Amino acid sequence: MAASAKSDNPTDGGAEDGTLGKADLENFPVAPGFLPAAWRTDLMAVYGFARLVDDAGDGDLADPAAAARLLGVESAPSDPGFRPALLDGLERDLDRVFESALRPAGADRPHHPLLRALVPVVDRHGLTPEPFRRLIEANRVDQETTRYPTYRALLDYCTLSADPVGRLVLAIAGRSTPDRITRSDQICTALQIIEHLQDVAEDLGRGRIYLPAEDLARFEVTEADLAAPSAGPRVRELIAFEAARARTLLDHGAPLVGTVRGRLRLLLAGFTAGGYAALAAIESAGYDVLAHQAKPDKRRLAVKAAALFAKGR
Repeated sequence: MAASAKSDNPTDGGAEDGTLGKADLENFPVAPGFLPAAWRTDLMAVYGFARLVDDAGDGDLADPAAAARLLGVESAPSDPGFRPALLDGLERDLDRVFESALRPAGADRPHHPLLRALVPVVDRHGLTPEPFRRLIEANRVDQETTRYPTYRALLDYCTLSADPVGRLVLAIAGRSTPDRITRSDQICTALQIIEHLQDVAEDLGRGRIYLPAEDLARFEVTEADLAAPSAGPRVRELIAFEAARARTLLDHGAPLVGTVRGRLRLLLAGFTAGGYAALAAIESAGYDVLAHQAKPDKRRLAVKAAALFAKGR
């Protein structure tokens, strides 16, 4: 894995290292060692931005006050509007990324080290602001929306929170086409839904439920059922239903793997296999995602990735 871009600002406290270190906790390899060094560096820069935005939106920054100072945010972490203000500060810094890529000599450089690391990536690959802005907007949605009435509403949220990452991977690899983007969106949405299934208890602790309300009603599951120490039969049936939906999305997106060759094919196989392995872990736990945080088995993930690489789907 490539080393992160080091900060030239001593006030950031090295927080970017903690943010990038979370890559090892993901269901899929973010920037595995078999990729060329330039790809690993670029993918880690994108991951660093996405993780930073998520941590800012969730209140998980190691040093939120330091981040606020870097971004020129005057609110204190204890203020009710601190997280939205921090997200606004990140969007202003994102503007500096694209200004710096367009006018290297005269633009105001991004203030946060993880956004400074994006400048050469944007420049090399001609990236556009839209996918980055969508990731910020997803976290703005999280500040106001804590329930999703329908599955369609949840899918719309995933177009902000998940799909941009896959699109950026394809853009960095220079392999974006309409068909690939469609299949990438299906994979990324599936991965997001699977993560929600793994984190039902954690999300509820944050006041959020990503299981559609129409499905809660269909399976007669209450919020009190989700707060129990273990899942009852109705909750397990609901999780199995949502897992099947996510599997269908993965199945539809998986042929993306076969449309590319070489190391990119292996990377996409790893992403997709991470989703299948996480689903297998949820199934192995008997769909009790309340008593167990189902994590994918690394051996199962490797075997599935190898199969996807060989078959191309």
